[in-house]
Amino acid sequence: MRTAKVYVREQLAGLLKENDQGYTFEYEGDYLQSGLAQAVSLTLPITARLHESKVMFAFFDGLIPEGWLLKVAQKNWKLNERDRMGLLMVCCRDCIGAVSVIGDEI
Repeated sequence: MRTAKVYVREQLAGLLKENDQGYTFEYEGDYLQSGLAQAVSLTLPITARLHESKVMFAFFDGLIPEGWLLKVAQKNWKLNERDRMGLLMVCCRDCIGAVSVIGDEI
């Protein structure tokens, strides 16, 4: 199982996990109670319940670069294009916008 911390405006918002059944995303309790919590995306509304998907959540998949930038990432970090979680953890530490994803493995 691989885990990545998801930040919204440098505040820990939740954990994204990959396991044999697919992916889960869960907001952190402290984030939910902060009074400043914002949803990571419209498709991952703020709730205490676990979000589950058999494939990478569309929002997170959309953060992964495409085209020539994806090729550079694959070559430099020796990642497979199908390893969406690996690509997300490596390429999305400093995304454009409010959300960052930092893998626990890195």
